[in-house]
Amino acid sequence: MEFRELSIAGAWEITPRLFGDHRGSFHEWFKQEAFEKATGHRFKLEQANMSTSTEGALRGIHFADVPPGQAKYVTCVSGAILDVVVDIRVGSPTFGQSDSVLLDDLSHRAIYLDVGLGHGFFALSETATVAYLVTSGYNPAAEHGIDPLDPALGISWPRLGHTGRPLTPVLSDKDNAAPSLQEALDAGILPQFEG
Repeated sequence: MEFRELSIAGAWEITPRLFGDHRGSFHEWFKQEAFEKATGHRFKLEQANMSTSTEGALRGIHFADVPPGQAKYVTCVSGAILDVVVDIRVGSPTFGQSDSVLLDDLSHRAIYLDVGLGHGFFALSETATVAYLVTSGYNPAAEHGIDPLDPALGISWPRLGHTGRPLTPVLSDKDNAAPSLQEALDAGILPQFEG
């Protein structure tokens, strides 16, 4: 496993070593020892989630109240997504900035984002199945979102999917109604940077 820290502290791209033969391939997509060596802390799994999205589905930008917050370890087990992490931690040197990783069923990469970071993804294939390991269980009262199309975030969402068709972002009602980064900041719902 190879860990590469992204431009936002607390976010990592994980590239597994694939072992293939005439039957297919095998890889470890999470290993506590490698994770701890790279990040300096253990991953405390509390819940595992899975979503299936159609081409053009845009999920996020989501985050949870801190404390306890919710760290995520995410991979795309079928199809392809552009996975995005946004630094929404007030006081962080990279506040408001984002970084992204292409996750697909060919490279089998994963992304880890620590507590306090925002997360979203855009489905690039006809269907995309995403698996998440998370450090806290679902708590609707503590879940928040930021408008993923907020120009202040500066995210360049893809315009073409893997099928070659133009992509039009499809958002949930909740994500459509999400506040901008500035509105979330003004409302005092963003986590504080603990650097």
